[in-house]
Amino acid sequence: MNTTPVAIITGSSRGIGFSVAEFLHSMGYHVIVNSSSYRQETESAFKTAFGDNHTYVWGDIKQRDTHRALVDAAKKLGRLDLLVNNAGIAPPVREDILVSKEENFDIVIETNLKAVFFMTQICANYMIEAKKNCGDCTPRIINVGSMSAYVSSTNRGEYCISKAGVSMVTALFADRLAEFDIPVFEIRPGIIKTDMTSAVTEKYDKLIASGAASATKRWGDPSDIAKIVKAISEGAFDFSTGQIFNADGGFHLRRL
Repeated sequence: MNTTPVAIITGSSRGIGFSVAEFLHSMGYHVIVNSSSYRQETESAFKTAFGDNHTYVWGDIKQRDTHRALVDAAKKLGRLDLLVNNAGIAPPVREDILVSKEENFDIVIETNLKAVFFMTQICANYMIEAKKNCGDCTPRIINVGSMSAYVSSTNRGEYCISKAGVSMVTALFADRLAEFDIPVFEIRPGIIKTDMTSAVTEKYDKLIASGAASATKRWGDPSDIAKIVKAISEGAFDFSTGQIFNADGGFHLRRL
């Protein structure tokens, strides 16, 4: 029986996903990592970072074949202890909701919401089955959402809708999987220094400096999210299934 814990982290070639994979790898996890771009360069980076204690699954997270390939990788290892649904995209074009295009809406919803639902579904079913033969398996699921689940941004409405939907996916699976003792959580990052926010750095620098976008007046770092994943994976919050962790420097506080 394999005694090494196994984690799947989607969208893990950079930013939050890569930082999460680094933390879990340092804890002794075999990390199953995933990306859909720059295949050779990414494969080399994963090899450098994680050595032999990783499996790289290249593929578009919108595709069911990618979901199956990720779970098949876990099946080969005989267990799945953690799923981190991290993969996500910003709208290809930021447009006012009065003129935004259906094709932009579709790709964001399919990547950020539909893929999270069906990736969670397939992994949850394997976790339920694997627990029967794995005495030390304590499966958990984490969805990386966003403060955009409740913050209106009218020039990227499809992103806000997708992240609001992730919150309900979290609640639904937390409810459904409670009988199997598989807790489900959501982490809501605030403004994190990643490639996704690089295009609006100047705007966010001003908002953060003024305190309008972060009570702590600093950018978030991918490691701020990874530290929460680490705590959840250690079992600190197993009785808090369905819980939302705001990782936003206090942005969610109502302040006068």
